[in-house]
Amino acid sequence: MALNTTPESPIPVGQVSHLIGGWIDRLGPVWVEGQITQLNPRPGAGVVFLTLRDPSQDTSLSVTCYRSVFDQVADIVSEGARVVVHAKPKWYERRGTLSLQATEIRPVGIGELLARLEQLKRSLTAEGLFAAGRKRPLPFLPQLIGLVCGRASAAERDVLENARHRWPAVRFEVRNVPVQGVHAVPRVIEAVTELDTHPDVDVIIVARGGGSVEDLLPFSDEQLVRTVAACRTPVVSAIGHEPDSPLLDLVADLRASTPTDAAKRVVPDVGEELVRVRQLRDRALRCVTGHLEREERGLASLRARPSVEQPHRMVEEREAQVAAFTERGRRTFGHLLDRADSELTHTRARVVALSPAATLRRGYAVLQHADGSVVRAPDEVGADEELRARVAEGEFAVRAVVSPPA
Repeated sequence: MALNTTPESPIPVGQVSHLIGGWIDRLGPVWVEGQITQLNPRPGAGVVFLTLRDPSQDTSLSVTCYRSVFDQVADIVSEGARVVVHAKPKWYERRGTLSLQATEIRPVGIGELLARLEQLKRSLTAEGLFAAGRKRPLPFLPQLIGLVCGRASAAERDVLENARHRWPAVRFEVRNVPVQGVHAVPRVIEAVTELDTHPDVDVIIVARGGGSVEDLLPFSDEQLVRTVAACRTPVVSAIGHEPDSPLLDLVADLRASTPTDAAKRVVPDVGEELVRVRQLRDRALRCVTGHLEREERGLASLRARPSVEQPHRMVEEREAQVAAFTERGRRTFGHLLDRADSELTHTRARVVALSPAATLRRGYAVLQHADGSVVRAPDEVGADEELRARVAEGEFAVRAVVSPPA
């Protein structure tokens, strides 16, 4: 609705901005397609600012969205990407600027394809199909290798030639299948399943040369990923080149950057193994030789001990000690006997000196009553009492005569 204004009765700028905002608020949400030319995801901020540009008309619009909206496509959207945005136009009255407040962002073309793959990747990751704990180790020297690849492809040639160059006796069970197009997924699944049930196949290699995202799309198929996850035989993914990363790389037990790298990772090099065997043999020889030398030194040290080198020396030393102890015992016992003999001689002399027999031999006699008691005083003897007199050489009877007192 037109406004009635004149130079004499203009309306304020704020009112004009308010009216414009009212007109814009009446517009509902719209889907807008454009190319991201500026992207400003400020760290820690809850809002992301970006600019959409229409290259055909060289027109740009500012877009804001919450962090939660942008995080859903943050891994696959960057500056230069084409997107479709579901947004509502919004007018900022104070600044007099128009922007779009986005509630959903969808990539277009390759971006949309990458978004679907990213969503599938997150779903399979949540199921644990890409967990490192379920990866199986490869055999050191596989007796039979299953190879799934395109017919007469460079990937097949690279794997076979490099593997046989490293280990000439290696054997392959090859399954040639389409590696792109609508028939690729079912044929690859069929080949992998067949090789997984083969009793002699020790490891399976799925190989393909480089290509565009669309060419490598079959190797990110969910059914193929689940088939490889269910395999009992270790699977090696060798798809494309180093930058390529289909979902098969994540579920496989080993990811090789190229088919050539797959051959190197699966088949050991006979030259390197021979060198390693020689090194281990030399190391074992050094260990055994060192052990023998240590034992020889220990044995020589034991033999150098006096007890082993001259075993009779210990006996001789003990014999000398026994002889010394014996001689010492004899001397000690002789001293004891001499001392005892001297003491006995002195004691005998004292006994003889104090003996009554010695007194008798000097002419003395001992008078005894008839009952054997010794006469010690004259008043103990009665008149005409018969006494016994003991002298040195015997005894005889005597009769006592009592003299009258003077």
